[in-house]
Amino acid sequence: MNNKNIIGMIFGAAAFLIVYLAVQQVFFKPISFENQIREMANDLNKSCPIMVDSETQLNNAMVLNDNTFEYNYTLVNMGRAELDIEALESYLQPIILNNIKTSPDLKIFRDNEITMVYNYKDKNGEQLFRIVFEAENYK
Repeated sequence: MNNKNIIGMIFGAAAFLIVYLAVQQVFFKPISFENQIREMANDLNKSCPIMVDSETQLNNAMVLNDNTFEYNYTLVNMGRAELDIEALESYLQPIILNNIKTSPDLKIFRDNEITMVYNYKDKNGEQLFRIVFEAENYK
């Protein structure tokens, strides 16, 4: 083989590799994690609103940024004036945290250190409280 053939084979192989990698990136690019959780929120929202229990309705879920997932709830039978908001938040916080730590459905969030936000409003749509769990809270 002469030098021209060797150089031609090297350039041909390099061109093939570049085209192969470009096709892989354009057509077979894996879905990003942010897109995965956005899709999860969209799928969940198709079922919303949904009653979680006799007092609590899940209105929707949303991705606030690439590492924050928020659930929005309404306490359908209670108004702000009827509630001890601090006591309710203190009661719910360890229950929700335990669920984050143990639920198989939330494993993907734990594995990717997603910040979980649980936002609550009263029956009139007034903001009650917001509980935020960073990865260091549930790891």
